[in-house]
Amino acid sequence: MASGGIYRNGGGLQKPQNLRNSSSFKSKLPPSNLRRSTTTTDTAVSGRVRVAVRLRPRNDEEMVADADFADCVELQPELKRLKLRRNNWDSDTYEFDELLNEFASQKRVYEVVAKPVVESVLEGYNGTVMAYGQTGTGKTYTLGRLGDEDTSARGIMVRSMEDMLANVSLQTDSLSVSYLQLYMETIQDLLNPANDNISIVEDQKSGDVSLPGATVVEIRDKQSFVELLRVGEAQRFAANTKLNTESSRSHAILMVQVKRSVSGSENDYSAESDTPSSRGNTYSPPILRKGKLVIVDLAGSERVNKSGSEGHMLEEAKSINLSLSALGKCINALAENSAHVPVRDSKLTRLLKDSFGGTSRTSLVVTIGPSPRHRAETSSTILFGQRAMKVENMLRIKEELDYKIFSKRLEIQLDEQIAENERRKKSYDDDIERIRSEAEIRISDAERKFEEALKEEKVKCQMEYMESIKKLEEKWSLNQLKQVSNGLLREAHLDSGNGEVSELKRLLQIETNLRKTAVEELIDLKDQLAMCTSSELSGKNGEIINLRRRLEDESRHKRKLEEELIVLRTQLSQMTIGSGHPRSSHPSLDFSSLRQLQHNDVNNGERASFANLHEQVGLHKILSLLESEDASVRIHAVKVVANLAAEEANQEKIVEAGGLTSLLMLLRTYEDETIRRIAAGAIANLAMNEANQELIMSQGGICLLALTAADADDPQTLRMVAGAIANLCGNEKLQSRLRSEGGIKALIGMEKCRHLDVLSQVARGIANFAKCESRASTQDRASGRSLLIEDGALPWIVQNANNDASVIRRHVELALCHLAQHEINTKDLISGGALWELVRIARECTREDVKTLAHRTLTSSSTLRNELRRLRIEL
Repeated sequence: MASGGIYRNGGGLQKPQNLRNSSSFKSKLPPSNLRRSTTTTDTAVSGRVRVAVRLRPRNDEEMVADADFADCVELQPELKRLKLRRNNWDSDTYEFDELLNEFASQKRVYEVVAKPVVESVLEGYNGTVMAYGQTGTGKTYTLGRLGDEDTSARGIMVRSMEDMLANVSLQTDSLSVSYLQLYMETIQDLLNPANDNISIVEDQKSGDVSLPGATVVEIRDKQSFVELLRVGEAQRFAANTKLNTESSRSHAILMVQVKRSVSGSENDYSAESDTPSSRGNTYSPPILRKGKLVIVDLAGSERVNKSGSEGHMLEEAKSINLSLSALGKCINALAENSAHVPVRDSKLTRLLKDSFGGTSRTSLVVTIGPSPRHRAETSSTILFGQRAMKVENMLRIKEELDYKIFSKRLEIQLDEQIAENERRKKSYDDDIERIRSEAEIRISDAERKFEEALKEEKVKCQMEYMESIKKLEEKWSLNQLKQVSNGLLREAHLDSGNGEVSELKRLLQIETNLRKTAVEELIDLKDQLAMCTSSELSGKNGEIINLRRRLEDESRHKRKLEEELIVLRTQLSQMTIGSGHPRSSHPSLDFSSLRQLQHNDVNNGERASFANLHEQVGLHKILSLLESEDASVRIHAVKVVANLAAEEANQEKIVEAGGLTSLLMLLRTYEDETIRRIAAGAIANLAMNEANQELIMSQGGICLLALTAADADDPQTLRMVAGAIANLCGNEKLQSRLRSEGGIKALIGMEKCRHLDVLSQVARGIANFAKCESRASTQDRASGRSLLIEDGALPWIVQNANNDASVIRRHVELALCHLAQHEINTKDLISGGALWELVRIARECTREDVKTLAHRTLTSSSTLRNELRRLRIEL
């Protein structure tokens, strides 16, 4: 619809307000040169109240109750337009300064609603940010969210203080905070609960409203401010209604006083960037700007028949509605330019006198819900925002000359100049002394080096002279020797040549004789071999016949084994075909489904086939096939053993026949994922028997399961391994060994798989282990912290205590309750954030036994009781 058209508003036809000239939520401020004066300036600029609408997403109750109905609110943010449906064919249309849908972040809400107001307050204006809406639509979330766990969820209060601290100098500026609540027409101090009846004082000249009896706290950092908010929120009245579990029963008012000292020029003074060169032109008195930011979290309007308020809560609701009604009357009078504005009808309107129709820059965020069940309340809230947009304020800056800061600044500059001169003089004296010392050291070093160089040069010359004399003598001696030995060398060469020739001839003759002797011996050996073969052949025939007979027996035995192997393969194929799966697909065994389908006729037939196979072939032969070199035979054999192990009656026979040892050997030697998965499942079935659990531990089974968990990637393999370890965790006699051999760390490490079946087995194992530890602590057999906590399981337990999957949540809740029963674990639980989960379990758990256990644990532990008392938490 065009901006200049006619649209429906609250049932009547009205012209829409022209908002095209103010599409930006931040309005223009007057130029700075209009605000220069020695006292509070009289220059003012008109500023309309800015209104934004924030739509809350559907909650769980509305998702169920309104599942068949469309939302009654439609937002068009790009057109700044909101449609409120009357029915399926008719709707009312409204325009606002800003529309924030259910996906709008807290950061965006702050930037479009509060940031312009905060910037104005830093420049010396008064500013107001207020949230109005039905109870349960997110007013307190928008304004007062602290964001301890998630910083992105911080509300307007925390973000406003962050901006102020980032833009002020704590050396020259000041920030002070008061936190109040208006409850049953009584102003109470949230920072000092004893101060519960604060009066309102109004300046007759300026008309400013102040609360001189309120506690004022100086703010130096964000953390101290957050602590003040936390203290104040703890004192604020709240109650549980049908519309909201923590409905605010009072109006919360946060007042922030800002005093900023700026120099005579437009540029702000900053002590951090102050230098002697820049201080030369700062001899004019600074200007002190005073701004006040008021953030109002109104209590939610409600209808008694919907909220279910009764008794004292009904009186609270009446007081809330009366104060909101008085606020609405004042806004109506201001919007219609009425001569009389009834600001004295309520203390809330007196406190907000400057925010509506005064000198404050005001932003209003209207919170609504999407449910069509509350369309009447949503319409009333929207109309309130529409009327508030018509209110005009006259913005005035407050500034005055600050001679006190100016005098302090000059004293600081003087002290700095004196200190600088003293520092320079000392530095000059130190430099002269340092240069003199360095000169003396260099002169002494030069003299010493000159003497050393002179000595070295003298020694070098002497050595060279001696070397030259020695070389000349050696050359002379060599020449003499050459002349004497020239004649002797000729005769020596001739004699040595004749001796070498004779020696070679002698060696050649020796080699010839040796070769001749070897040939003769070879001929004799051949003759002897021929004679021996003909004479002894008759004696060896008996031995050859016996060897042939034994070879035939071995061949017949081999053929018999091959026939038995063919029979086993045929029976396995028949069982596979009978169960509805082709032989080539090699179906994997699901042991949990076999137990669940144990009454199924088809599965009974398959169990009967395995039983027949066990009786016909024999358990020992089936176990021997686990070591077969044929991969398919080995896989079918381990499947048969796993299915037999699913029956409790067969488990003892399998263990006696060495089946447990063979299954553990498969985990140790084979890397085939199918074999490891089925073998782990068979071990998990055997681990349900307490006697088998000790055998598994004694044969190193937990180490093998831990190694398999570390190497495996298949979720089903990890599920089988986790199931086996979870069964072992239920034996309190094995807990120390289970932990020392890495079972707990392996169990916790499998949570990285993120598969639901694996996580459920991990949760079951942790619950079994914690239950055994709790039983041991009650019998005075445990003296230290929980082994689960020592192995680092607590963060995972706290994280999954409220898991969406009930199969995981119920095990983790039970584990957490058992851990809390041991007093020595309570400090770790508190520091790890488990106390809040225990409180949630005691309040909201669907299982009555776990809920009772959590409540009994919280009330029986002295440490937990003291912490609940300190945090003021009631069960």
